[in-house]
Amino acid sequence: MTVDLPARLTSYAAGGGCACKVPPGELERVLGSLTGGRASDDLLVGVENGDDAAVVRIDGDRAVILTTDFFTPVVDDLRDWGRIAAANALSDVYAMGGEPLVAVNLLAWPRDLLPFELAAEVLAGGAEIADRAGCHLAGGHSIDDREPKYGLAVTGLGNPAHLLRNDAGEEGLPLTLTKPLGLGVLNNRHKATGETFPEAVAVMTELNRDASRAALAGGLSCATDVTGFGLLGHLLKLCRASGVDAEIDAAVVPYVEGARSSLTAGFVPGGSRRNLEWVRPYVDSGCGEDELLLLADAQTSGGLLVAGEVPGHPVVGRLVRRAGHEARITVG
Repeated sequence: MTVDLPARLTSYAAGGGCACKVPPGELERVLGSLTGGRASDDLLVGVENGDDAAVVRIDGDRAVILTTDFFTPVVDDLRDWGRIAAANALSDVYAMGGEPLVAVNLLAWPRDLLPFELAAEVLAGGAEIADRAGCHLAGGHSIDDREPKYGLAVTGLGNPAHLLRNDAGEEGLPLTLTKPLGLGVLNNRHKATGETFPEAVAVMTELNRDASRAALAGGLSCATDVTGFGLLGHLLKLCRASGVDAEIDAAVVPYVEGARSSLTAGFVPGGSRRNLEWVRPYVDSGCGEDELLLLADAQTSGGLLVAGEVPGHPVVGRLVRRAGHEARITVG
């Protein structure tokens, strides 16, 4: 379906996708002061380790997984934006080793700038992905806002004894990455120029379901998804939670076609630069600035970073024994 917009969709937003997340350093300072709500042994995963979702035990072999994610347009196509945002929100459940059960829409729309009828295309894209995931999509909440935003609040189910967590990494385990990087710089180029990148859209709309299931089937227990804080940022959180250091082999990290040339041309999101600024004190590297920027690139609906081997996906590094008091990442 062709939909005519008064202007390009991405022009209605200051940022785009997961690159418009609150910078990780600022987020840590705020969350570090929180004491949490009701204390209970049934709260298996909370705010303490920066995991992808909250997990609460229901009974012996069932836990509910709760998450929400939404963002401003990352592409100009309305339906593609809905598909990307939905896949990204569902990813948090898969990153915890769960299966999404039901989701509700979160929609902000500038009614005085864009006809509200156009929002139906965004919602249809979200519904398409939810259907592909076998996840019920029912209702939601909408507000009038100067910037368009869309995402989902998702409830999933998992087994308390078989979760994928940030704090379950062990030294010696390889690190597997299940989607290529470079989505941030390509989305930034798209916003600036209008050029389209079908491979990037295909990567962002791919569900992390199969990778999550394969990790669980292999007996693995540690993973996170790679989104707004980049590979280095999410890996640093995992290392801190697990009490390990990490090594990354930059030469084998996969990238979406056009990512390197887009970086060279200067299409680097502000979020990617902030990510690198945050992780730099914890990174030892002989690589150049461009390589580190790509490794810190703010991804939207990126893949899983799994501690362990996942068949069909590249091993990009490994977890090693922590050498000091603070987590360190060596990039070679």
